[in-house]
Amino acid sequence: MSQELSNLKTEIESYQVLEREFNDLKELSVLGIKDESIQPELQERIRAFKKNLEEGEIKVFLSGKYDKGNALLSIYSGAGGQDAQDWAAILLRMYERYCLKKGFRAKVLHQTFGEAGGPEGRIGIKSVTLEVKGNYVYGFLRKENGVHRLVRISPFSAQKLRHTSFALVEVLPEINQGVEKINPQNLKIDTFRASGPGGQYVNRRESAVRITHLPSGIVVASQAERLQGLNKEKAMKMLYGKLYQLKEKEKEKEIKKIKGKPTSIEWGSQIRSYVLHPYKLVNDVRTNVETSKVEAVLDGDLNEFIEAEIKQ
Repeated sequence: MSQELSNLKTEIESYQVLEREFNDLKELSVLGIKDESIQPELQERIRAFKKNLEEGEIKVFLSGKYDKGNALLSIYSGAGGQDAQDWAAILLRMYERYCLKKGFRAKVLHQTFGEAGGPEGRIGIKSVTLEVKGNYVYGFLRKENGVHRLVRISPFSAQKLRHTSFALVEVLPEINQGVEKINPQNLKIDTFRASGPGGQYVNRRESAVRITHLPSGIVVASQAERLQGLNKEKAMKMLYGKLYQLKEKEKEKEIKKIKGKPTSIEWGSQIRSYVLHPYKLVNDVRTNVETSKVEAVLDGDLNEFIEAEIKQ
């Protein structure tokens, strides 16, 4: 409740700031007619106001049940061995950079590493889960769900062949309490020692936690915290999120059956392509937004894509 009140207070204050700035700009524009030396300052403040207004406008579209809250973002490498695992690591860096630019706080809860390879001994990722905190995090990230495709010259190919890699991104809302209570008898809880890539930095204590929801077969894990209790708490949040998503998918399938439309398989539904060779282009197949600034996108410049997804 206190977090919700804090979020509402922040929203009200942001709108009040916009209102004050708008009134100031009206007064400044009147002065600018008489004094042309004010024009540079006026134009700069108008640009800043327009940017802040657009940021406020996008939040109007974020009215879902969990849009204002935190999120759990997971990345899973697809078929393709080291190339796919390396692509998952690139996506992790991309989302971490995006969160940094948005002022969100991102923390790795759990990850499994691939084998080192390539000329630089690069270590890829089989799977990773990020806990992302901030205002409207789930609203901004939720439509990143789906398959992301990379086309490039493989750094792991001695013949410098072009390779296509896939990774699945899954975004869940952070839910503290489940839609319905979970029977403890339906949970299998295991503890293990957290470790880094290649088995490095193994903890002596079994602080990491893995929880299996027996009825659904859903498995979640957390190893980011030093205390077992905290890792269990974070793993339960992931489980609640996955169960919520499972219920939403079941609803969508039922609606599609009623409408007579075939149900698509999510793993095969590619949402965005990142092409580095033979040309440079990032294209979102849902919104048709595209850009040749691939390096900027992979460095976290996702606003154009994410805002188009939200408005759609």
